[in-house]
Amino acid sequence: MGRTSDRIREIGYQALPSQQKFHESRARFKGFSGPIGSGKSQALCHEAIKLAYLNTGRTGLIGAPTYPMLRDATLAALIEILEKNKIPHELNRADNYLLLRETRSRILLRPVEEFERLRGSNLAWFGLDELTYTQEEAWLRLEGRLRDPKAKRLCGFAVWTPKGYDWVYERFIANPIEGYETVQAKPFENRFLLERIPDYYERLKSSYDAKFYQQEALGEYLDLHAGRVYHAFSRKENVIEAPLNEALPLLWALDFNVNPMCSVVAQACGEEVVVLDEIVLSRASTLEACEEFARRFPSHGRGLVVYADATGARLQTSGTTDLRILKEYFGSGEYGQVQFKVPKSNPPVRERVALMNAKLESAEGRRMLRVDAKCTELIKDLEQVTYKENSMVIDKDRDPRRTHLSDALGYLIWQEGRRSADSVGERGERLL
Repeated sequence: MGRTSDRIREIGYQALPSQQKFHESRARFKGFSGPIGSGKSQALCHEAIKLAYLNTGRTGLIGAPTYPMLRDATLAALIEILEKNKIPHELNRADNYLLLRETRSRILLRPVEEFERLRGSNLAWFGLDELTYTQEEAWLRLEGRLRDPKAKRLCGFAVWTPKGYDWVYERFIANPIEGYETVQAKPFENRFLLERIPDYYERLKSSYDAKFYQQEALGEYLDLHAGRVYHAFSRKENVIEAPLNEALPLLWALDFNVNPMCSVVAQACGEEVVVLDEIVLSRASTLEACEEFARRFPSHGRGLVVYADATGARLQTSGTTDLRILKEYFGSGEYGQVQFKVPKSNPPVRERVALMNAKLESAEGRRMLRVDAKCTELIKDLEQVTYKENSMVIDKDRDPRRTHLSDALGYLIWQEGRRSADSVGERGERLL
């Protein structure tokens, strides 16, 4: 509910207990932390509308880490609420702002990845989506802009899913600054979601590894980015003797790197992926990698699927691409139908790693990714690749031999595993 200068605007909104507590908070800076499905986006958008009505004729701002996220998620949710409640509004796409006609209040729509661009005019309020994917400097810039002398209610707020012991945890949870208040939503609180999808959280257990499930589905603060990247890997449980299955297609995944040129050969049966072999060549070309693959697997009429990182489609100085070399080499028919799965852009590292860990061991204890014992370098990757200290950045500098094989396997797992993961959670359907 929001008040204009002459009347009250009512909005259809059944707030959950944590959402209600968030809206009732009078803190100058407040946050809403919770697992996926806890209604964070709805809380953000309703709080923005409320403040736009309280601050008649003033300017506020809604931000998200990137423009695609702002456009496809945050703004889409906001527009849906406005249209559902028949709130008159105008969207100016050229200048990226939204005008509420009843109050003449403006809502600026801004990606905050380039935080230096946030300097400028005074704000009555601001709200940020997915704060844990935002740099602290962006939040601080907006704090400095919260200074409209004509505002009736100055407020900065944000919503997020926990992402370890980062700056958001320190500022809002561990050592909250005076004037800050945070509401932490509980898992399974969203009765509207569970009425529609009763097994929602159970289904997530098959897509996430145990630690990621604790963070994403239960909303717990964990240090996921300390130590091993592939923490779910167990040499005892994930390493086997894996013979070639003549009835299944071959899956070949490459990481285009000259020294070393790395790739893995695998097969999949249902959801289970088994890595049969690894190919590691020093100072080798893509053509030489093809020749080595053909030497080890001279023919396989059941088909071949080739996976690679996005650089494979880029034009080389020679005037060709790695992808074109692959297509020309495997055009003779020894492998039956040949498919090429090379994305236009690489998947986010965090999501690729999460899928790998879920395959190595899901939250429900299933291991759907196994590696043949002769893949010694890949096994070293899975055991030794780590994050840089106090970050979620994979350390590629500690040992130049590491990360390439696990990256190659990650592209395969991303292509084959993301469909089942995407069918569960906020990407498949906007939640309350």
